[in-house]
Amino acid sequence: MSLSKQQKFWNRIAERYAARPLKDVAAYDAMIGDVSSHLKPADHVLELGCGTGGTAIRLAPCVSHWTATDFSAEMIRIARSKPAGDNLTFKVADAENAYDGGPFDVICAFNVLHLVENQPAALAQIFANLKPGGLLISKTWCFADLSFKFRLPFRALQSVGLFPAVKPHSISDLRQSMTDAGFEITDERLFGKHPQNPYIVARKPEPQDLAS
Repeated sequence: MSLSKQQKFWNRIAERYAARPLKDVAAYDAMIGDVSSHLKPADHVLELGCGTGGTAIRLAPCVSHWTATDFSAEMIRIARSKPAGDNLTFKVADAENAYDGGPFDVICAFNVLHLVENQPAALAQIFANLKPGGLLISKTWCFADLSFKFRLPFRALQSVGLFPAVKPHSISDLRQSMTDAGFEITDERLFGKHPQNPYIVARKPEPQDLAS
């Protein structure tokens, strides 16, 4: 199978990505704490775009099984090299083909929805592969809300292959795509200093919710 330009980019930078320290440990730990508060011991969780697996390794002990996926084989290779529990599976799969074993109780998408080709279609597919009452827990860069002076450097880096292709969605676009897919947004907050990178928890309604 031929690799896409995006896959080649992430395969190429995987080692550097894995070695890069967290810029805001306190914000990351706070987000992990909030995610864990939404998880139950019996949950089956799917993570899209897991990178080198750090978040999956932190959160998998909270649930029955955690399936962590990424379309970069190099990212998954590094993730599999790390110590992890028996209830964590790392798998090479893109966001369109990651749903074997579903439907899931929770689907996590941390800093990945701005990278998919069609965000509304991706959200519709996530919705379809959640159980009624299931949660989408996401954190998404919304580049359309960056000022022009901050967008310009990213465009320059993209032109020389040092930054991935991203879709310039706004936070309002993201919210609308979630509600259009059928989700109810139950929480939205900020972890860290970047208002363009919201953390959103969205719920798939249960049948009785729709009937009321």
